[in-house]
Amino acid sequence: MELIHSLAKITHLIIDMDGVLYQGDRAMPMLPEFFSFLRDRSISFMLATNNSTRTPEEYVQKLARMGVTVSPSEILVSGQATARFLAREYPRGTRVHVFGMPSLKQAMTDEGFILADQDVQLVVASMDRAVTYEKIKHASLLIRGGARFIATNLDPTNPTEEGLVPGTGAMIAALETASGVKPTAIGKPEPIMYQLAMEQMGACPATTAVIGDRADTDILGGKRAGLTTICVLSGSSDRAEAEHFEADMIFDDIAHLLETWKNL
Repeated sequence: MELIHSLAKITHLIIDMDGVLYQGDRAMPMLPEFFSFLRDRSISFMLATNNSTRTPEEYVQKLARMGVTVSPSEILVSGQATARFLAREYPRGTRVHVFGMPSLKQAMTDEGFILADQDVQLVVASMDRAVTYEKIKHASLLIRGGARFIATNLDPTNPTEEGLVPGTGAMIAALETASGVKPTAIGKPEPIMYQLAMEQMGACPATTAVIGDRADTDILGGKRAGLTTICVLSGSSDRAEAEHFEADMIFDDIAHLLETWKNL
C-alpha cells in the first residue's frame, strides 16, 4: 500500500542515466516505452548525471539513437551544475583552470568564466579521458599555489558494457594525492544537483522522486534533498547496497518499475 501511495503521488522525476537508461551504448529494456509513459502521464523529468563527458546536446543525440526524444533543457550534467553553483559565488570573468573534457569547458564558459592555465582562482576537475602526467602535475601545482579545488563529482567508476570502468573519482584521487588538498564536490550525493533540477522544473521535494542505480550517490543524494528514492539494480549497486542506503523502492530495472507503475 505504501508503494502504491509513493508512486501515485509523484509528479516530477530526477533520473540518472548511466546504469539506469543504458549501459554504454546498450539501451535498457522498455526504454522508449518508459518515456512514453512519463509523457502520457504528464510527469516532468530531468535527466541528471554525474557524468560530465558529454554536453546535453550530445546526450540528446545518444538517446535519440535509442528511440527516445528529449530536449537539452531536460538534461542536467554535473559540469553544468558545477558551473551554475560557482556562478553564484564568483563574478563573470573569474579565471578557471579546467581539468576535464570539452563539455566541462563549455559549461564553464557558458556561465561567464574565463578558461586559463595560470593565475586562476579555481581548478575545476572531472573525467579526462586524455589524461597525462603533465595535466595532473599542472593542475596539482595550481591547487598547491592556492587555487580552490572543485570536483564535479567523486564517482569512482562508471558502468559500461565492459563492466565498471574508472570514473571521475579516480582522476580526483590522483589530484588530491598530488596536491594534498581535498576538493569541494558538487555532484551527487551532494544535494546541489537535485536542488538545481527541481528549480528548473518548478518542483518540490514532496512530489519528486529520484531514480538511480548507485546507492551511495543517487539514493544518498536524494535522501539529503528530501526526495522519494527509487533504486534500480541494473547498474552499480546490488540489492544489499540499496537496502543499506534505505532506498524507498527497489526495482530490477526501469522495465520492472514501468510495469509496476502502469498497474497502479
